[in-house]
Amino acid sequence: MSGEDTRPGALAALRERDFALYAAARFLATLAWQMLSVAVGWQVYSLTRDPLMLGWVGLAQFLPFVALVLPAGQLADRAQRRRVLIGAYGTDLLASGILLAFTASGSPRVWPVFAAMSLFGSGRAFWMPAGQAIVPSLVPAPLFPSAIAVNSTLFQVAVIGGPALGGLLYLLGPLVVYASAVVAMLCVVALIASVRPPDAPGHAVVGRELLEGLRFVFRRRTLLGAISLDLFAVLFGGATALLPMVASDVLHVGPAGLGILRSAPAVGAALTAGVLALRPLRRHVGRWLFGGVAAFGLATVVFGLARELWLSLAALTVLGAGDMLSVYVRQILVQLETPDSIRGRVSAVNSMFIGASNELGEFRSGVTARWLGLVPSLVFGGVATLVVVADFVRRFPELRRMDRLPDPARPEEERLAI
Repeated sequence: MSGEDTRPGALAALRERDFALYAAARFLATLAWQMLSVAVGWQVYSLTRDPLMLGWVGLAQFLPFVALVLPAGQLADRAQRRRVLIGAYGTDLLASGILLAFTASGSPRVWPVFAAMSLFGSGRAFWMPAGQAIVPSLVPAPLFPSAIAVNSTLFQVAVIGGPALGGLLYLLGPLVVYASAVVAMLCVVALIASVRPPDAPGHAVVGRELLEGLRFVFRRRTLLGAISLDLFAVLFGGATALLPMVASDVLHVGPAGLGILRSAPAVGAALTAGVLALRPLRRHVGRWLFGGVAAFGLATVVFGLARELWLSLAALTVLGAGDMLSVYVRQILVQLETPDSIRGRVSAVNSMFIGASNELGEFRSGVTARWLGLVPSLVFGGVATLVVVADFVRRFPELRRMDRLPDPARPEEERLAI
């Protein structure tokens, strides 16, 4: 037997037509959302000058999301996932249209923004679990790590380009940003509709089975540790909600500068995703996971204390790199340690934890910034993240000792054997 390396290339998953269409749709959706996040943050802070209002933007997304995500996971296991995605992204298209209409009206009120963000939260509750659950059915099992790496890389490219593009377009006015997002979301719906529908999942029993995803996660200590570590780290350490305030009041860089600041974490994440695509983690996975989250917390502290743009950008870049390590490990564990019959519900639990950390973390940031001030809020969040890492190292020794990720080439029953 020759020693030739037969592992699929980093971009091999893109040769699969339906995955390529899905990946393009997800890229455009992320690009649109990142453009909107810059415009919404700057617009709300310009209208109110109140950091708490930035927190309310996160809470407006969180409440419908957390109420709907578990039923959405159940739907992803009962219905055709492509149809769920079309409906969810169609809801995001409607929300983009509301923002466009609100801005065109010239109203100084901000409640329509919160209404639109609630719609975004509702749509996200459905497309996150369905989108995560559909990927394994779009590529052969050996290409699944490639699909994860491609999705992560495209996601981070969109997170880099979206805020920068949104900040530049905002110089022409928020109407331009929102109109661009509407066009992008129209393309997203068309791309998803072009995906050949995979076989519909088996019908699950309603009621008791709704919580099967939660029960599965709590039975799998490595899954529980990886998901909850990310939840608490981003809940305490998330600084993105306060970036409009930092850009306006500390660095004085305007909406274009805000776009650059929002892009910086994605630069670090994209570089890390690219490295992981070429050189996947093969040993000491648990140590890399904890190290990445610790770097995230330390970078948050540095960002909170920074007064120069270059240092702020450097800190945010390191923050994104650390977060990407956590995302990479968590996504592979969720997908490869979960049976396909409940993958939608487990993905919904993962999405619920992510949503709680992101949107609820934004609300936490806004509240603490109102109470403590901007810098103490950021420093507190970073220190709290480091405390969480230390606590989880003690509480989840099996996660710390985890050496290798599951092998996607192994049969499902072998990967899932406890």
